[in-house]
Amino acid sequence: MAAKLIDRRFYNVPGKLRVSELFFDVPVDYTKPAGDTLRLFARSVSRLNKPIEPAKKEDQEAKDGKLPWLVYLQGGPGFGCGAPQSYGWVEFVLSKGYQVLFLDQRGTGLSSTITAGTLARQGDAIKQAEYLKNFRADSIVRDCEAIRKVLTQNYPPEQQKWSLLGQSFGGFCAVTYLSKFPEGLKEAFLTGGLPPLTNGPDAVYAKTYEKVKQRNEAYYQKFPDDADRVKKIMQYLTQNQVALPSGVLTPARFQQLGILLGFHGGLDNLHEIITRVINDLEMFGFLTLPTLSIIDSNGGMDKNVIYAILHEAIYCQGHPSLWSADRLRSSSPQFEINDSLPQIYFTGEMVFKDMFDSYSELSKIKDAAEILATTHEWPALYDEAQLANNKVPVYAATYIDDMYVHYDLATATAAKIGNAKQFITNTMYHDALRSKTDEIMRQLFNLREDAID
Repeated sequence: MAAKLIDRRFYNVPGKLRVSELFFDVPVDYTKPAGDTLRLFARSVSRLNKPIEPAKKEDQEAKDGKLPWLVYLQGGPGFGCGAPQSYGWVEFVLSKGYQVLFLDQRGTGLSSTITAGTLARQGDAIKQAEYLKNFRADSIVRDCEAIRKVLTQNYPPEQQKWSLLGQSFGGFCAVTYLSKFPEGLKEAFLTGGLPPLTNGPDAVYAKTYEKVKQRNEAYYQKFPDDADRVKKIMQYLTQNQVALPSGVLTPARFQQLGILLGFHGGLDNLHEIITRVINDLEMFGFLTLPTLSIIDSNGGMDKNVIYAILHEAIYCQGHPSLWSADRLRSSSPQFEINDSLPQIYFTGEMVFKDMFDSYSELSKIKDAAEILATTHEWPALYDEAQLANNKVPVYAATYIDDMYVHYDLATATAAKIGNAKQFITNTMYHDALRSKTDEIMRQLFNLREDAID
């Protein structure tokens, strides 16, 4: 088998969950199975049952081991999973009879974490870029399939398939899984995770900029006084060198706080930051440490470098990205730092070249990022012919006002996947799995159970 289980440790979340910490070794490159390996980390979760007569440890493990699996694929790219008890949907899924696997995708969390420091061990920028090519969805789903074969090897053959729950980029991975290894899947649930079936990011960012503009308009309509406040902040940042724990707070980096605009409560959260910054400037003439810490914590590029360095590459199939977000930004004057504009718009889920200057961690991998932005060597992630003939049930929640995965592109993809059903809503945003957990899970399982009536 391509994956090897190295270690397994158990603990309980009192009154809730039985958790197993799992460590696997898998190939860095599946075309070279005898080559270097990665260490992957995952947690399996089942219901914690405490019978009157305690079961023997081996009996409990055997019982847990025969439950059907549902694998959670986290959004990103570049983010590991949190503690299982932090996910509000877990108990709902367990109540349906599953056990859940939380996988830290390769390079994230505890799975051979990618940082500037760990990348340096690969050698120069050329070798770093070659290494990073192994961290897209095609490799992630090969990890999943290899782990599935380990965890279900003692199951009856008809029970060895497992289910997926993919949030955002996790849904992109699920569609790659449907394209490449449908034989391993029983069903797939996607939340804001229908990927655009494009060969490059330009079409994606064109739509993304449209939606980001709409969210900026909604923001300034709700908080019109913030238009002048944002201009004052930009003036201050243009005239002053402001250090952050992770780098430098440039005007362009401050604009990146617009990523908040796509979440439930995001308008209010951004307004709170603007209010705090203006208060600092009016009272003290500089930004205090608590304010800088809040701004810094809403960036995250330094702690999740895969997000920065591979974000555009997740849309590439045989085409280079060529810094798509930068190129398309230049055609939208609303995003310029210009006092003559009625409002200065915030940016969204985009990666810009200047991030590799304003984040100290990213500056160390700037050369590797440039190589990846210009490479054509991106294998196909999706097989449209296979998707059209798909037999695996797919249940997708799609949000009309999604700022990160555009509705038009998502619904076009849904139409190309056989056996897919959608729950479509204009009352939720991209993070609904976290913010509207009960409603999302109920709607997805209504689709599964044909309970549309």
